[in-house]
Amino acid sequence: MELILQIWGGLFYLLNKAFFAIAEGRPKATYRSLKVSGWVFYILGAPAWVTILIGHSNWIAASIEAGGIPAMFLGLYNAYHSNKKTTDHLNFIVSICTYGSLILGLSYSLYNNGGIVSLSQVLEIGVMIGFLLGGFLLAKGNSLGWLFFMLMNLSMAGLMMVQGKSILMVQQLMSLSFVVYGFLKSQRPRKL
Repeated sequence: MELILQIWGGLFYLLNKAFFAIAEGRPKATYRSLKVSGWVFYILGAPAWVTILIGHSNWIAASIEAGGIPAMFLGLYNAYHSNKKTTDHLNFIVSICTYGSLILGLSYSLYNNGGIVSLSQVLEIGVMIGFLLGGFLLAKGNSLGWLFFMLMNLSMAGLMMVQGKSILMVQQLMSLSFVVYGFLKSQRPRKL
């Protein structure tokens, strides 16, 4: 079952990063379509990741992945509407879900482990910062989110290496190449 979860989660998150990266610099209609597809793949991969992380007591990373699902839906909503609809109420709901989940996961990890006592927890904090800021900025159409996704990918690759999940480690490093490409493309003017 673990192998299936690794392939499922890894493939869908890799497709997410590929679609996001390829979207950068494209004409508006293509950009929108690729971003919508990327958000859908992100959402579909989340259950596998959450299951894997919970299975290894990675409470910080699991909580941020689970709590980040509303942000993924916000990103999908914004991409579908080309960031033209007001989302203040949605931003508030997403913030409550994401930060509430984060507080629970971080608190439980600190309680369960007696503080930050392991490399895994430090890597999970890198995942948390990269995921929160990267996902939030990209959902709002801000290309600086790519930089935080780099931190997320490197931290998650390290966490997967420490836990012997070679498929997911390789997937995270492959995702990193798409993230770098996406960031570089996002710095160029978009075609009309």
